[in-house]
Amino acid sequence: MRTIKYLALLLFQISFAQQAFHNFGNLQIHDEGQIGFHIDLENDGMFNENLGLAGFYNSDNALTISGTEIPKFYDMDIAVIDHLFLEISTEVSNGLNYVIGDAITPRENPNISLDFLENTFYVSENDFRLTDGYASFNGNDSFIFPIGDDNKLRPLITPLQTNNPKFKAAYFNEDPNFPSTFVESFDTNNSEGIINSISTEEFWDFNGTQETQVTLTWDSDSDINTLVDDLLNLRVVGWSTTENQWKDLGNVDFTGNQNEGTITSTYFIPNAYEIITFGSLIGSDGITVYNGISPNGDGKNDVFVIEGVALFKNTLKIFNRWGRVVYDVENYQNDWNGYTNKKVLIGSNKKLPVGTYFYVLNLPEEDKEYAGWLYINY
Repeated sequence: MRTIKYLALLLFQISFAQQAFHNFGNLQIHDEGQIGFHIDLENDGMFNENLGLAGFYNSDNALTISGTEIPKFYDMDIAVIDHLFLEISTEVSNGLNYVIGDAITPRENPNISLDFLENTFYVSENDFRLTDGYASFNGNDSFIFPIGDDNKLRPLITPLQTNNPKFKAAYFNEDPNFPSTFVESFDTNNSEGIINSISTEEFWDFNGTQETQVTLTWDSDSDINTLVDDLLNLRVVGWSTTENQWKDLGNVDFTGNQNEGTITSTYFIPNAYEIITFGSLIGSDGITVYNGISPNGDGKNDVFVIEGVALFKNTLKIFNRWGRVVYDVENYQNDWNGYTNKKVLIGSNKKLPVGTYFYVLNLPEEDKEYAGWLYINY
């Protein structure tokens, strides 16, 4: 890993009483050179062929980077106690040090971001030293986005890539039903059938055109325990831009517990989803068994329904009151209509009589078993 080089002597420091340092020309920081901004930077010229360090320092007031031309710094310090505001995207090509305070980008304009270029790293991030708004990364390395909101660092992580894609992300400590900077809201009651619930605590805006996985992080404020009792049932979910509902984006891996951890999605294209967050499946810890069936062909309760069962490898056995198996199947798909597939008193493929029966549902990969009763009535 490269390191940021610091010189004992500050070679060039701007600390005049003027309101801003305004660049109209062609500035360049040479190798191991340093420049310190104690006032705003307005960049309307060339300032993108830099080595050395550009530092933004102010212990009393906020600072701003603005202008019409994107500045690109090799190494960059942020030491502004009252925030460094980016009114134009700003690029870093080697290293960034969050010394004091944070970088704030306008959430209502995702086009403006703090941009980490390939092989760039950062140090000293925490709940009070982060990017509050949008950050991007352009490169093939895995990357942990140092993003947050409301003095809360909540990284989003992308894995190793190919073709040098660019991804951009921001974290929102908000209820998706009432987003502050989006034109539409994201109804957490509107989801595909296999999703049981959606987080109302937070979400991420994650943008990119190349298919990728993503890892989300949570802490105790995320209230993961209100979504699931078992982290196997936790999912990354996204608001589909075409279907306008929440869709399951998977859970291929997770770490931690309900107070702190990570979850990794399946592969998806970020731009196909407006925002992403946590959700839960109708699954093993929220499985719902409907105990009555009336297979008379009227379209109502004609089959034995176990919501969520199709999401898991399973075996199902149905017993009569004498303990004999009258039906069994691997990977039940909510299609049993009261007919036996066993030779039990009555012949095979015969309709079972009215009465009470018992089921045993086994989910071997989760080491769970469910048992109960059901009633057949015609």
